[in-house]
Amino acid sequence: MGEVLVDVVLARGHELIKALHRTTFEVTKDSYLTPRGDCIIGISASKALSDLDPLVRSEIAKDDSVIIIDLVAGRASDRVVCRGSRALRLSSDRKIIVRKSRFIDDATLCIEANKSARDLNRELVNELRKGLALVMKIMVLRV
Repeated sequence: MGEVLVDVVLARGHELIKALHRTTFEVTKDSYLTPRGDCIIGISASKALSDLDPLVRSEIAKDDSVIIIDLVAGRASDRVVCRGSRALRLSSDRKIIVRKSRFIDDATLCIEANKSARDLNRELVNELRKGLALVMKIMVLRV
């Protein structure tokens, strides 16, 4: 039986959060948000990809890895399921991006996600628009 490796990223919402992007969602260490950031769901993040636990990162960087991400803000939550890949660089020191596609860059946490920003629970998005804290729990099964 495998174990579940977990890392947690804390961020906060912002009044300009739209969460309308069709293929991604993002959490950033940046402390600001512009109206163009329609994929961003959290700012002032406690971690970027390069800050994640090295064991979690090594398990994500496998072709057969499955990642579950729980998002919680206020009384609302959502769960996203995605895949890892050995092609992931996991090196961004500013961002974490979850993608529905297979596109990979230094900020990509996972690919083939079942949800993008626009698919997220609207109650969660409304809580984030109030500026509430976002808890992003990243779980990967180690087999």
